[in-house]
Amino acid sequence: MKIIILCSALLWTTGTWATNAPESKPVEIARSYTLESKILGQTRTLNVYLPPGYKQSKTTYPVLYLLDGGVEEDFLHIMGIASLAAEFRNIRPFILVGIEGIDRYHDLIHPTTVKKEKEQSPTSGGSSAFRSFVGKELQPFVEKHFRVSAERVIMGESAAGMFVVETLLKEPGLFNGYIAVSPMLWWDNQSLAKSAEIALANPVFPANRRLYLTIANEGDEMQGGVDLLVAACKKKGEKDLNLTYAPMHEENHGTIFHPAALKAVRLFFKIK
Repeated sequence: MKIIILCSALLWTTGTWATNAPESKPVEIARSYTLESKILGQTRTLNVYLPPGYKQSKTTYPVLYLLDGGVEEDFLHIMGIASLAAEFRNIRPFILVGIEGIDRYHDLIHPTTVKKEKEQSPTSGGSSAFRSFVGKELQPFVEKHFRVSAERVIMGESAAGMFVVETLLKEPGLFNGYIAVSPMLWWDNQSLAKSAEIALANPVFPANRRLYLTIANEGDEMQGGVDLLVAACKKKGEKDLNLTYAPMHEENHGTIFHPAALKAVRLFFKIK
C-alpha cells in the first residue's frame, strides 16, 4: 500500500511563490492510497481525509465517498468543507474518501444508444463495472482500514451526479445517502430518468434511503430529466426514499458544485 502525504511547504508572497523563504515543514492534510482493482484491471488512487481527533478516539465515523475525488479534481474543495465539521457549526465529523478519476466518461456514464453521443464520448459505458469496483473492492478496503460506521454517502456532480442517480436506482443498498448535483440526465434520451419510476417501485428497494438533488440553470433537456426523476421519487414515498430537491437556478453548470456541496453536507451530517 503506497501512502503519500499531501502537504504545503511553500510561502505565498505578493502573488508569487517565495524563493527565499525560511526553513519550513510540511502541513499534513490528508493521505493518498493506491488500491489494485481486479475488477477494473487498474491501480486506483484514493485520497482520504480523517477528522481531527481520529487517532486519539475509538469513535466510528460516517463516510462521504466523493467521485472526481482527485487532488486535481474536487477533493481539496470538499476536504475544506469536511474540516468545518464542529459542534458549533452543527456538522458531525466524517471521513472523506476521494476516488481519483482516470477516464471519468468511461467510469461514470452508462452506455448510450444515441449515435452522436457514442461519437463524442467513445469510451463511455463503463459505469456498471465501476460500480462493482466501488461496492466489492473500495468499500471493503475503507471498512477494513478505517473506523467507519454503517452510514455511507456518495456525492457527485454532472457525469458523476448521473452515476449517483444510477447507483440509487440500480444498487440502492450500496449507500444510505445520495448527493446528485446537476446530473446529466439528458444522456441517452433521458433513459435513466425515464426508468426511475419502475426502478423505485421494485419491492426489494431498501427503506430509509436519502437523496439530495439539485440542478443549476441547465436548459430544458437536462431539467426535463431531473423533473422526471423528482416525480418518480415523490411516488415512492418519503418512508422509503427521503427526497430533498433544492434547485439552484441562480447558478450555472460551472458554479453550482461549491454551494451545493456545502448545503448537502450540512443536511446529511447535521448533528442529531
